[in-house]
Amino acid sequence: MSMLKIEDIHVYYGAIHAIKGVSFEVNEGEIVALIGANGAGKSTILKTISGLMHPRQGTINFCGENITHTEACKLLPKGLAQVPEGRRIFLQMTVQENLEMGAFIKKTVNPDDLDMVFQYFPRLQERRKQVAGTLSGGEQQMLAMSRALMSHPKLMMLDEPSMGLAPILVDQIFDIIKELHKAGTTILLVEQNARKALQIADRAYVLETGKITLSGTGAELAKSDEVRKAYLGG
Repeated sequence: MSMLKIEDIHVYYGAIHAIKGVSFEVNEGEIVALIGANGAGKSTILKTISGLMHPRQGTINFCGENITHTEACKLLPKGLAQVPEGRRIFLQMTVQENLEMGAFIKKTVNPDDLDMVFQYFPRLQERRKQVAGTLSGGEQQMLAMSRALMSHPKLMMLDEPSMGLAPILVDQIFDIIKELHKAGTTILLVEQNARKALQIADRAYVLETGKITLSGTGAELAKSDEVRKAYLGG
């Protein structure tokens, strides 16, 4: 079943045509990856899906509802959550306060939700009273993902979760993404680390200068000569 369906979207920054007729879908229960070089338009697509930008043309459907021009603040209650590039946590708040902000659409914070994210990220439980700005880069990424989980999203969109992290932390983050997927979260992953993304993706799309140029299963694209030469260093 298609959870997210993007059809022929065109997105502009002023006169700059950033996204040029992109179409793709994410089925319920999948990990779908968007890979491509920096500046290809990957983050712009996520911003458009999450309502921070709007296409001049094309449609976006989420769980059977047209959300093409829906405001960002109205999408979280529908089950759509984004973990932004650069984490964007509240640096002056504690870890627990950041997590509580992730549940702001509810009247009260359910302690079971906190227990749930601490099971995925035990390190955050140890630091729950610590000011978020003092966390390491990897811990901040864990916090950004945990904050999104607090809303129990149907679809979690991750924008460059491995950016700026040491290789051992990248492995940890991708292991957690796989755990979230096994627990039932559908995931749309934007990632420059094509090798890691294709290893866990059910399906993937290659984006170049605002257009999708290749698509297939993660395994198929990992074996593609074109993808290997451009993104996998071989």
